[in-house]
Amino acid sequence: MSVDSAIVRRIAHLSRIAVGDDEVERLGQELNAILAFVEELNAVDVSGVEPLTSVLPMKMKKREDVVTDGGFADDILANAPEREDHFFVVPKVIE
Repeated sequence: MSVDSAIVRRIAHLSRIAVGDDEVERLGQELNAILAFVEELNAVDVSGVEPLTSVLPMKMKKREDVVTDGGFADDILANAPEREDHFFVVPKVIE
């Protein structure tokens, strides 16, 4: 696929990027170079390569998934200007 000036202008419009007329040709060449590089990458045989999530071998740190109520209601409500039981009191906004 070759990127021409019309495609560059369309990409700029869709991206909401202001591109001057003097920049269109240079951007087209850069996009063509990027697409050529991607085509080169597509030619590489990776059938025996395992997918990676990281270049360093590491295990994800996990915590036990336990449902709790937090137990911090009094601490959270300590600075509330107005409260009732364990709830914030706010002005009514819908009538």
